[in-house]
Amino acid sequence: MYFLLGNLSFLDMWLASFATPKMIRDFLSDKKIISFGGCMFQIFLFHFSGGAEMVLLVSMAYDRYVAICKPLHYMTMMSRHTCIKLVLISWVIGFLHSISQVAFTLNLPYCGPNEVDSFFCDLPLVIKLACMDTYVLGILMISDSGLISVSSFLLVMISYIAILLNVRKHAAGGVAKALSTCSAHIMVVTLFFGPCIFIYLWPFSRFSVDKLLSVFYTIFTPLLNPLIYTLRNEEMKTALKKLRNQVVTFH
Repeated sequence: MYFLLGNLSFLDMWLASFATPKMIRDFLSDKKIISFGGCMFQIFLFHFSGGAEMVLLVSMAYDRYVAICKPLHYMTMMSRHTCIKLVLISWVIGFLHSISQVAFTLNLPYCGPNEVDSFFCDLPLVIKLACMDTYVLGILMISDSGLISVSSFLLVMISYIAILLNVRKHAAGGVAKALSTCSAHIMVVTLFFGPCIFIYLWPFSRFSVDKLLSVFYTIFTPLLNPLIYTLRNEEMKTALKKLRNQVVTFH
């Protein structure tokens, strides 16, 4: 579990950093300019870290399923070797997803004015700058991003439904216990997948709230994840209580 959490934190660091420094710089500058290469690099990093994190969240849901439904087999089924393979799979899928998205936009003809109405180069806005009909390209982009988002979300939901059904059969009051154990992961999944699915399944330009959602899932969600997991972890709670008692005793 902690190995997967460590990788989630690493991906969150990339997700929160790919556009934030440039955004802060633009706030303090009159000229908000980014090179074409820099724009493509932002698209690549965003879709790589986002795609990899989606698949990693599925792996974490599977980890919770094994821990709750097959506790005696946990150390065998979730060995270090298995965890490494799950992380590598998430990175490979994130890389392939990101490369496919960049390939859509790299060779498009851009005539200008090349102005992106957002704080970073997001794919739906960038392809609108092309001097050609991008309807088919938009469908391909939505299909690619929508497929990985919706499929990952459904797999996570299926794993939790399986957990609840399994616990309900074998333990009285087990459903509440299972929900308590999985609540942190469910919160993270909802915060991450909700804005992504909303943005990529509806036309980008029709919702003024899209910028707010973009800020939410690229900055706030990665920052909230460590806090959510920390506050839901009993070991961390115990450590914080000990620290608080030591401070009170010292004073």
